[in-house]
Amino acid sequence: MVRVYLSLGSNLEPHRHLPAAIAELRAHFGELAVSPAYRSASVGFDGGEFVNLAVGLNTDLSPEALNEWLHALEDRHGRRRDVPRYADRTLDIDIVFYDALVLDGPGHLQIPRNELQHAFVLRPIADIAPGFRHPVSGQSMAELWAAFPPQREPLRVEPLQVEPPAG
Repeated sequence: MVRVYLSLGSNLEPHRHLPAAIAELRAHFGELAVSPAYRSASVGFDGGEFVNLAVGLNTDLSPEALNEWLHALEDRHGRRRDVPRYADRTLDIDIVFYDALVLDGPGHLQIPRNELQHAFVLRPIADIAPGFRHPVSGQSMAELWAAFPPQREPLRVEPLQVEPPAG
């Protein structure tokens, strides 16, 4: 089993799609670490604000198999792939870390993700894994977040109802 950290985001009905995605992740992978959700401006295109969060989970899937599973999850939630890559979306899920693996593979599979340079990815992961060390720089997520200039990409905590199933 490996520890994986995912970034989840949505700017089309995020209060519907993010909790539903977390429920599916929990049903498939079991116990999850789930960060607070944050609202921020879209990055890379002119679109509506996004709500983002991070999830930590354990899996025995390969990075490629996990990426395929996550793409299918996005598709089940209406993710369109016939539009520009940087566009509004119902659900966007990226593998940010896969233990200490460094990989540049097919299907935009890049581990660690370059988007870690943005507050909307870094802050949620620092919330749930402050001691996790970047496999290239060796810096912890807490150290990276402490060095991040918060005025560069303001975040607002977004109330999001993400409950584990009863029982």
